[in-house]
Amino acid sequence: MGRKEDNIERAKDVMHQRERVRNLAIAAHIDHGKTTLSDNLIAGAGMMSEDLAGKSRVLDFDEQESARGITINAASASMVHKVNEVDYLINLIDTPGHVDFGGDVTRAMRAVDGCIILACAVEGTMPQTETVVRQALKEKVRPVLFINKVDRLINELQIDGAEMMKRFEKIILKVNKLIDTFAPEDVRKDWKVSVQNGTVAFGSAYYNWGMSVPYMQKTGLNFTDIYEHCAADDQKALSKKAPVHEVLLDMSVDKLPSPIVAQRYRIPNIWQGDLESVEGKAMMDCDSSGPLSLMITKIWMDPHAGEVAVGRVYSGSIKHGESLWAIGAGKAERVQQVSMMVGSDRIQVPEVTAGNIAAITGIRSAAAGVTIARDKDAEPFEAIRHYSEPVVTVAVEPKAMKDLPKFIDALRGLAKSDASLQVSTNSETGEALLAGMGELHLEITVYRLEEEQGIKVHVSEPIVVYRECIQSNNEGHAFEGKSPNRHNRFYIEAEPLPDEVVQALRDGHFGDGTVRNKDAKEAGNKFAEFGMNKDLMRKIYAINGTNVLVNDTKGIQNLHETRELIIEGFNEVCKKGPLAEEPLMGVMMRLVDAKLHEDAIHRGPAQTIPAVRSACRGALIRSRPVILEPIQNIRIDAPNDVIGGVTREVTNRRGVIEDMPVDGATASVIGKMPVAEGFGFSNDIRAASQGRAIWNTENAGFDILPMSLFEKIISEIRERKGLKPEVPGEDYYSD
Repeated sequence: MGRKEDNIERAKDVMHQRERVRNLAIAAHIDHGKTTLSDNLIAGAGMMSEDLAGKSRVLDFDEQESARGITINAASASMVHKVNEVDYLINLIDTPGHVDFGGDVTRAMRAVDGCIILACAVEGTMPQTETVVRQALKEKVRPVLFINKVDRLINELQIDGAEMMKRFEKIILKVNKLIDTFAPEDVRKDWKVSVQNGTVAFGSAYYNWGMSVPYMQKTGLNFTDIYEHCAADDQKALSKKAPVHEVLLDMSVDKLPSPIVAQRYRIPNIWQGDLESVEGKAMMDCDSSGPLSLMITKIWMDPHAGEVAVGRVYSGSIKHGESLWAIGAGKAERVQQVSMMVGSDRIQVPEVTAGNIAAITGIRSAAAGVTIARDKDAEPFEAIRHYSEPVVTVAVEPKAMKDLPKFIDALRGLAKSDASLQVSTNSETGEALLAGMGELHLEITVYRLEEEQGIKVHVSEPIVVYRECIQSNNEGHAFEGKSPNRHNRFYIEAEPLPDEVVQALRDGHFGDGTVRNKDAKEAGNKFAEFGMNKDLMRKIYAINGTNVLVNDTKGIQNLHETRELIIEGFNEVCKKGPLAEEPLMGVMMRLVDAKLHEDAIHRGPAQTIPAVRSACRGALIRSRPVILEPIQNIRIDAPNDVIGGVTREVTNRRGVIEDMPVDGATASVIGKMPVAEGFGFSNDIRAASQGRAIWNTENAGFDILPMSLFEKIISEIRERKGLKPEVPGEDYYSD
């Protein structure tokens, strides 16, 4: 029996002993060595050959990933690791570091209890490292730190031990500052990382060695040994004495929590149900005999088995052949296979119990973020909040009409497996709009359609999705919207919401959708915490994204009967604002008065919805409407001699440079740049820096479009959408 088979048997065994299970993710900035490290951990645990580790990239089993050398899918793998003669099961999830795939990182964090933050010894922590750490801490995932590429400090930069320690301290300080800012208050102190308490390790994933204080104590190795091995270019010997997998897996077992410990503080954070209920207690105790509660964090397509859903089992156990509900689906479905994941292998098992990661097939309604349970009315988990919204769109259509049914099917699959991709199709023309996080995100999606599904497609130039907002409120100047039959009138005032309220809406602080009467009081109290008028906000009707609809009327007969239709009209305007039919952002609509026909037949959907729509759009036109454009934070590092070309490139694209620190022979440009100006940026920046610049971007929300571009951009968008070039005025909506 080979080592791998033996490991699989041991894994099946340990799975049921929850105190010996560790669920963890590796998270870092792009190119800091995550996948290489994951490979070494898997190889060390005997799941693939050690010579191939770091070269074969087991978790990058998608051809596109190997070709581009970046990780796109958050893959998962289970392995067994012995500490003091006791077997532990480590379920590892690899995550992407590229900003366009941030959605995958957020979802992976939901499934794990601990994470290894990887920072490069040469580059230090980067903007994306901060984003990932923030996401981990928000999900109450405990961090430990691994400082990678230490060999480069010694061999390339030739720095001595003291200078090396200084670099480490700087990185540790930065990570602890993040923990201080974002970790839950009660654990801040305990969760800080330090070399002394064994929560920091350092080494080289590529050369397969690692070191930590506990490991030094265990083996008697010391700093000088490491230094000499690297300087003598004998890292192979070092990897035999201090294999990176031993050091890191020891650290994970010792310092990161088991599901039994973690679920006690994580469940209240990610599940809103009653903790005293049978389900609540089972999850808090990570009880395998309780009701099943599983959250899907990823869907991937297997050419043989179809859709495979990967998720974390929080209570109960999932068994082969049973009938389950994806909460929100129309019918129960049968589980065809239950497996554990090892690299790209799925190992079938009869059941996977609480505290583990399971891969299941057969549940067609599953999608990333969906809760799976035996009872169709089970309380689902909190929705996973994504930090950035899709800001770039391309239109895609199949080249051959015969591919249309297959194309629509393939898109449905893509939208399911990637919750940060928005897909809308026009079933008559077959054209689909794909909205994603950035150019690369959409390129990969199109690649998947063409290569994996074999559908050749036409792709339009990328377009930016703007947002519409207003600058003033039209209090006391309500806009009257009339129904087509002239018997119903709605009076609406619009006002911009404060920035902190918009941010809280985006974070899901107040929920989304229609607010039920019984929840309105609580919603009002929540808005009051942000300085809004409590009595007004208790009359809230609905929340759509970052927009709010409030019923500010008194004693209007029959209004409650048209409530759903009023919300429907408001929702349509949130989707398409009056300037260019772009989504609305950060606006409160107040319904201040209404005149309704006493006969219900004259105030149906065909009358009410258009009237509310006109009233909302008219009120927006009256309130100094503006266009908001998506902005990116940008950081470019390049040698001093080419930095001039880089700054020129940024300023030519309406970029704003906020800082230009210089570190030795390298200068950095830190600033902001509109997403609309970023297309083709990578090619131009390479040319400007002779290919010597490293850069990264991160979505940074929205800014008001300069007035000088206002008319030009609006008429371009309207023309593209087949609308009349000029924006309709108030009269258009008051007719």
